[in-house]
Amino acid sequence: MAKEGADMTEETEYMIDRNVGKETENVETSGDAKEMRAVILAGFGGLNKLRVTKKAMPEPQEGEVKIRVKACGLNFLDLMVRQGTIDNPPKPPLVPGFECSGIVESVGENTKGFEIGDRVMAFVNYNAWAEVVCTPVDFVYKMPEEMTFAEAAAFSLNFVAAYMMLFEVANLQEGMSVLVHSAGGGVGQAVAQLCSTVPNVTVFGIASCFKHAAIRDSVTHLFDRNVDYIQEVKKISPQGVDILLDCLCGENTGKGLSLLKPLGTYILYGASNMVTGETKSFFSFAKSWWQVEKVNPIKLYEENKVIAGFSLLNLLFKQGRCSLVKSVMDKLLCLYEQKKIKPVVDSLWALEEVKEAMQRIHDRGNIGKLILDVEKSPTPLMASDSTETSEAGEEEEEPEGDNDSKERMPFIH
Repeated sequence: MAKEGADMTEETEYMIDRNVGKETENVETSGDAKEMRAVILAGFGGLNKLRVTKKAMPEPQEGEVKIRVKACGLNFLDLMVRQGTIDNPPKPPLVPGFECSGIVESVGENTKGFEIGDRVMAFVNYNAWAEVVCTPVDFVYKMPEEMTFAEAAAFSLNFVAAYMMLFEVANLQEGMSVLVHSAGGGVGQAVAQLCSTVPNVTVFGIASCFKHAAIRDSVTHLFDRNVDYIQEVKKISPQGVDILLDCLCGENTGKGLSLLKPLGTYILYGASNMVTGETKSFFSFAKSWWQVEKVNPIKLYEENKVIAGFSLLNLLFKQGRCSLVKSVMDKLLCLYEQKKIKPVVDSLWALEEVKEAMQRIHDRGNIGKLILDVEKSPTPLMASDSTETSEAGEEEEEPEGDNDSKERMPFIH
């Protein structure tokens, strides 16, 4: 493991040196050409498909805002994009990333509501992992004065998704109970905080054991993901729970439905159990889907249960619900200013450290959100942050039941 950590550090340093050389060359030869640093996904596959390089800087079109990026969010979805396991991904090479924060540098024609110098956070339909992005004005929001750029990059996707699932889909009310998987992740922590704004809500959190000390105070009851949490929950609440948020899929789907009270709501918003090795695995994908219990509509009718799915980015970019998301963001910013919610940032990484940051998400080692800090200088990688891989670049097979350090992070797509 230490050897691999050293190898990854050397690779990162080589990449930095190479890019610094390119920057010098570009300054000398490109004249007035406007370029920027960006993370490029050259093709679908492992971490070796990512690199930081120079590319042409975008300019805002009509109705768009140009943002000088300060921080970007990393999500489990970004791993799915890298592996090519999402539906209809853009053709590589592409710049990944769906959320960022920064400063307005210019606006396109007929673009109202923002001025140069405004501090903003934004949703982006890819292209967020770069020094500059352009995105439609409907996806841009002003930041509160006291919010940092790292917090803003950790705020948008996680809190909007958590709020909409709890209040728009499941209609969370006083006295209800909620079970959330990956309670230590960005969405899990947002769910816990939002539940605390409603009186007498019981939160059952599922997380890997090594995260319990850090997140114990954020939930009512906390269970190890490797124990039989179904029986543990029923000891406390024999009837089950009112709301269950599942970012894992696979065998957890049937377990979740079995835990619902009458009129309870199960929401699937991710399928991180389908990601095992560094690259796409058809066997893992098929195995996870095979474990999904077939949903019988008649059984749902007889048991008075609700099953739902939620995809925030599809809601924004494919289904045109920008106004609804904006109303949710307004409510969330009020809660932030009232100090009732605050995004949890796990760690900051330079653009050149994107491979190491992605590995941390893959290892399910984060508590809260990982952030790419565009202005941060790369630092040497600690060997303990690496994962042991085979010569083929694939993650070694885990011993059955040895998943303590493999917390399943949620993704949204």
